[in-house]
Amino acid sequence: MNIQKIHHVAYRCKNAKETVEWYEKHLGMRFILAIAEDAVPSTGAADPYMHVFLDAGNGNVLAFFELPTCPPMGRDENTPAWTQHLALEVGSMDELLAAKARLEAAGIEVVGVTDHTLFKSIYFFDPSGHRLELACNTATPAMYAELDRVKRDMLDEWDRTKKAPKHAAWMHNGQGFPQ
Repeated sequence: MNIQKIHHVAYRCKNAKETVEWYEKHLGMRFILAIAEDAVPSTGAADPYMHVFLDAGNGNVLAFFELPTCPPMGRDENTPAWTQHLALEVGSMDELLAAKARLEAAGIEVVGVTDHTLFKSIYFFDPSGHRLELACNTATPAMYAELDRVKRDMLDEWDRTKKAPKHAAWMHNGQGFPQ
C-alpha cells in the first residue's frame, strides 16, 4: 500500500456555521463542501449531522461535524490541553508574525512565538476549543539529517525507559545545533 496523503482530518465542532466563518476569517481557509445527513452512512445509526470541509492548502482538508442530538462536546480530561492540537504550516516568519497580530487584534489569545529549534510557532484556540498551532520551519538540512540519524535509537531508548533520550538535547539545551 502507498498512502498518498491525508484525505481529511475531522473534528467535532459546536456550531458548523460559526466554525466555517471563523476559519475563513482568521486563517483564510476556503469553505469547500458541506454534507448533511439524517443517518450515519458507515453505521446506519439515526443521528443527524452537518459535515463541513475547509481547504487547508496543498490538497489538505480540515473537516468538522456538528452533532446537535449528542451531548455537548468535551475533551479528554486525562490528556493535557497542550497535547492534542492541529499544527498548520505557514510560509515565512513574516506570515507567522502577521497572523499573530491579526489574531490578537481580533481578541484571540495567542501563546508564542515559541522557538522549537526546528520551527517557530504560535498557539491559540478555535471557537470549539480546539488548540491550533501555526508553524514556520527554521531547521537546516543538517538538523534534519541528524534527527533522522538518531530517531530509531531515541525511540528504542524511550520504549525501554520512558525517559527523554538525550540524542537531540541540542534542540532544547540552549547551546544550539553542534557544527
